[in-house]
Amino acid sequence: MPKQVDHRERRETIARALWRAVEQRGIAHASVREVAQEAGISHGAVQHYFATREEMLVFAMDFASEQTSRRVAEGVRELGNPPHPRDMLRVMIAEMLPLHPDARATSRMSAAYVLEALHNENIHARARDGLAQGRDLIEQIVRQAISDGHIGPDHDPATETDLLLALTGLTPLIELGVIEPAEALTAVDQHLDRLFTRRT
Repeated sequence: MPKQVDHRERRETIARALWRAVEQRGIAHASVREVAQEAGISHGAVQHYFATREEMLVFAMDFASEQTSRRVAEGVRELGNPPHPRDMLRVMIAEMLPLHPDARATSRMSAAYVLEALHNENIHARARDGLAQGRDLIEQIVRQAISDGHIGPDHDPATETDLLLALTGLTPLIELGVIEPAEALTAVDQHLDRLFTRRT
């Protein structure tokens, strides 16, 4: 009896191969042919699952986002119940930085995806919507933290959200060896310490 092929698993295998190609050699090497070679499968097999390079890129980015969300959820579960909003935000920001191999792979994939989005209207719309959803989630946490008294009422939630997301700008400094991962986390912690106040 022929072996059943798990189509989702095969698509994820191709997506991971794309991540590796991007991480090791850059977005210019994210062609169907090179990804097939990286995945160890035929060019035709990749085309069976993804008719175009764009489809492959979109799935790979969606899968990267899913993996980041999974790691964030796992990190938040470890914080206790209920988790403190400061700790939740630290987990979320840390997972957006290239601080470990999985996060580095998805971070590089995200950077490549943004570059692709600048010249592709469909990818631009998807990337923009994804970023907007992530920003909205962080702003909800900040707003609730202000409401609960963890952050002073004089803080504007929209501005504080943008400042928190600006911390992801530490990525190129880490990637190019200007600062160490520990230094990036120190900057994140100090920013959060300044933002959050103790309830009296």
